[in-house]
Amino acid sequence: MPRISSKHQVTLPVGVMKRAGLKAGDEVTIEAEGPDEIVVRRAAHDRMKGVGVFDGLYEPGYLERLRAGERA
Repeated sequence: MPRISSKHQVTLPVGVMKRAGLKAGDEVTIEAEGPDEIVVRRAAHDRMKGVGVFDGLYEPGYLERLRAGERA
């Protein structure tokens, strides 16, 4: 029977991991669903999270001028 360690860690049984399709190194989320219930789920990656991360990096028109120079 797994126990919660003094460091708040739990070892998940291998059979449970296999049935869930999880393996060592997978990123997961852990949520309390209510009293006495914790749910571990594979983390969903938001592929759109990085879109726009470089907005405002260059002054307006800079890249267009740079590209125009490449074509010359």
